Amino acid sequence: MTEIENLGRILILFGLLLLFIGIAFVLSGRIPLIGRLPGDIYIQRDGASCWFPITTMIVISILLSILISLIGLLFRR
Repeated sequence: MTEIENLGRILILFGLLLLFIGIAFVLSGRIPLIGRLPGDIYIQRDGASCWFPITTMIVISILLSILISLIGLLFRR
């Protein structure tokens, strides 16, 4: 494979990544469980609040790992 072909594949990968991130931002308000899963911690005190989306981050990490594995399989062929 030439360098231009490698560059093309990398650009396609970044384009797909940006598309995925954009879709996630658009749909994030419509998915009712994001940020409200059991295990997500929300602390509210006098005039301050902290939010730790632990379970949500684990779910997102698993989904991204699966997506990256699938993309890796596609590019190996």
